Amino acid sequence: MKSLFSLLTFGLLAATATPASAADTRLFEMRVYYAAEGKLDALHARFRDHTTTLFTKHGMTNLGYFVPVGENPERKLVYFLAYPDKAARDASWKGFMNDPAWKKAFADSHKDGVLVARVENAFLTATDYSALAAAKNYGVGVFELRTYTTEAGRLPNLNARFRDHTLKLFEKHGMTNVTYWNLAADQKGAKSKLVADNTLIYLLTHKSEDAAKASFAAFRADPAWLAAKGASEQKAGGSLTIKDGVKSEFLKPTDYSFVK
Repeated sequence: MKSLFSLLTFGLLAATATPASAADTRLFEMRVYYAAEGKLDALHARFRDHTTTLFTKHGMTNLGYFVPVGENPERKLVYFLAYPDKAARDASWKGFMNDPAWKKAFADSHKDGVLVARVENAFLTATDYSALAAAKNYGVGVFELRTYTTEAGRLPNLNARFRDHTLKLFEKHGMTNVTYWNLAADQKGAKSKLVADNTLIYLLTHKSEDAAKASFAAFRADPAWLAAKGASEQKAGGSLTIKDGVKSEFLKPTDYSFVK
């Protein structure tokens, strides 16, 4: 995937595919930083030594911090935070940005040049079938970030198919469901081209990229999946996703990630 936001959504994080016993009403934020040339290691150091601690200080919940598996020519860092709500999010960031400790860390890290060339972000809400997001150690291979873009008006159909069929079939074929998000209705302040009413973003874990490919091959050939897919498309009047509307990126956690 060339850009996380061209994908079409982390999220993060649960032990099972069963819906959460209580609704997760928090606001989540997916942030993608593109480091300046030669500055990715310095950016990691700033997060490791300063930023994550200051996020916690100001009421933000650190979740996963990831980089792409293999080559990373865009020098990308993908991470996820959680907040009680949008007002709390805005207050936390205001406090963080005005904190003298952050100002010093920021200034010190810029002595040899700017670290971040570009930032993208989007606000997310947990689906009703996602388990509660929490920092935990999965202890396996790779994460896969998948983003679906639906045809207009068909996001409810897609969510229903995931809720009633897809999650269970993923588990059946050796995939671990992590977290499932839709975009929040209010994207004010976000730098994203994603559209709130047609996007599903979610995370899986696999033992390896090869294991992921094998699992998806078996999943797509499963008669139960073919039946569910056919029934959902017949009900909706066609494909639930747009052409090339399913995107995937394999990620690995950084050494300072709260999700492993």
